[in-house]
Amino acid sequence: MADPKLTMALSHYDRHIPLFDGSVRPDGVDLQVLEVGQSHPLKHGQDRHERMLQKGEFDICELSLSSYLIAKSRGMPFTAIPVFPRRLFSLSQIWVNADAGIKSPQDLTGKKVGLSTFQTTLSVLAKGDLQAEYGVPWREIDWYISKDEAVPLKPLKGVKMQLLNPGQKIGGMLESGELDALMVPHPPQEALRGGRAIRRLFADPKLEETNYFRKNRYYPIMHLIAFKDEVLKNHRSLASNIMAMFDRAKEVCMQYYDDPNWSRFVWGRHLFEEERNAFGEDPWPHGVKKNRANLERFIGYSLDQGLIEKKLEVEGLFDASTVDS
Repeated sequence: MADPKLTMALSHYDRHIPLFDGSVRPDGVDLQVLEVGQSHPLKHGQDRHERMLQKGEFDICELSLSSYLIAKSRGMPFTAIPVFPRRLFSLSQIWVNADAGIKSPQDLTGKKVGLSTFQTTLSVLAKGDLQAEYGVPWREIDWYISKDEAVPLKPLKGVKMQLLNPGQKIGGMLESGELDALMVPHPPQEALRGGRAIRRLFADPKLEETNYFRKNRYYPIMHLIAFKDEVLKNHRSLASNIMAMFDRAKEVCMQYYDDPNWSRFVWGRHLFEEERNAFGEDPWPHGVKKNRANLERFIGYSLDQGLIEKKLEVEGLFDASTVDS
C-alpha cells in the first residue's frame, strides 16, 4: 500500500533545511514540503496563514499561534502539535520615530502605533509585554492596522483601531512621522537601510531581552505546527510521527553550527556560544511541559485583548497523542 501523500507549508529557516533537502523524512508519509512565506513570498508564495485558515490549502502548516488560538476558540477544524518553529522577543521589534519624543515604553501611551494586524502574534505579544513588564496600558494607544485579519475580529469596544488604506505603507508612515511607533515581526525596510529617522524603542534591546528571559524563563513562541482535523482523523499516528520528524530536524540543525564557517557570519560560532551562555542549551524546546508557562501567559494576553472569549486550556490546543510531551 502506497504511503499517503500530504502537503506541509513552512518558512525556510535553518531548522527546516533538513526537511526541505530531504535528509529528514517522516515515516510512512509521502510528504511534500512547500516553501511558503507569510509576509514575504517564497518558492510557493506567501500569505501562508490565510491560505490555511481560510481555504484549508495545506494538510499541515506552520501557523500563527495567535490566529490558531482564535480559530480553536471558534471550533474551526484545526489541531496543532507542540512544535514551535518561530520565536521572537517583542522588545527588539518595537520601532519608533526618532522625533516622536518616545524615550521610554511609557511614552507610547496616547501615541499612534502601527501593527501588521491586531491578531498577529508579535502584535499580541508586544501589547501584552508592554502592559505586563512596563505598565503601559495598551488600550490607551491608537492602533493603525496595515492589512485585513487572518481570522475576522469584532471591533473591540473602547479601543481605537483604524485599518489603513491598501496604498499606505506603515514603514514609510513611521519614517515620515505619520506614525509614532511600529510593532512588527519583520523590521521595516526603512529601518534596515539606515538613517536617523527610525530607531528601536530600547537602546539596548539585547539586555532587555536577556532580562526578560531570566525573569520569565522562555523565548516567546510565535508559530506552531497545525493540521487539518480531517487529516489527523484519517491518519491517527500522524501527529506523533510529524513531531518526531521535527525533533530529528532540530538535532541536525544544531550540528550545523559545529562548523564555525557554516553561516555567513564571521563570528557565527562565537554568537552560538554567546547565546548558549545567555539562554541555556535549548531555548527552542518542543513539547507541552517546557512551554506551558509561555502558552498560558499568551492565552491570558489573547483573552485580555478580546481575541478569545474564554480561557483555553493548554492541553486542549494539541493532539491527544502529544499532550504528555
